[in-house]
Amino acid sequence: MRLFQHLLAAVSLTLIAASASATPANPQNGVDYRTLATPQQTDSTGKVEVIEFFWYACPHCYAFDPALSDWVKKQGDRIAFKRVPVNFRESFIPQQKMFYALEAMGKLDELHKKIFNAIHVERKSLDTDAAVTDFVTSQGVDKQKFLELYNSFGVQSKVRRATQLQSAYEVDGVPLIAINGRYLTSPSIVGASMGRQPEPVLQSATLQVMDALVARAAAERSGAKPAK
Repeated sequence: MRLFQHLLAAVSLTLIAASASATPANPQNGVDYRTLATPQQTDSTGKVEVIEFFWYACPHCYAFDPALSDWVKKQGDRIAFKRVPVNFRESFIPQQKMFYALEAMGKLDELHKKIFNAIHVERKSLDTDAAVTDFVTSQGVDKQKFLELYNSFGVQSKVRRATQLQSAYEVDGVPLIAINGRYLTSPSIVGASMGRQPEPVLQSATLQVMDALVARAAAERSGAKPAK
């Protein structure tokens, strides 16, 4: 019993020490980010891959999107960025299909923010095939072409792939950022060690953690020893 108590005390002291030394600019594993036990193969070559797992109806994804979009622009060619819409239940599937159909049409960049606004500002529930189709066509998208892609084998394959990635990356909440197939962070992960803070503060801290992890991943890719 005493041995167990000593071991528990040692583990607790280690966690406290890690939390004390952790900052967004100097993130610590298990505090500001977590590391996948099984790293995932990335699609990009020569760049650090950054994936955002998200859901259009998630208020935290909506709040994080402007700051994340600005961060991606500032990274430039250092990273290869992509979004993956998640599926925690069947009602998420129409939004996944909408995402990949619009991507195939070259309309995603144009409508990405409008989809967020439709849900969170205009209070539209885009969680059925009919609702998604009505919204997309109201934005001037060709209905027939959209539906062809929306119901296509290619889009269905991408939805299945998104679900596979969600499982492989152990996504338990969104938004979640995956860096180079190995590191995971988010405002909720960072916030666990920062306590109760306004959402913009947590977002800013998360972006700092992402900066550090991108630098670490770039150093690992080049074979250099990452800075402590």
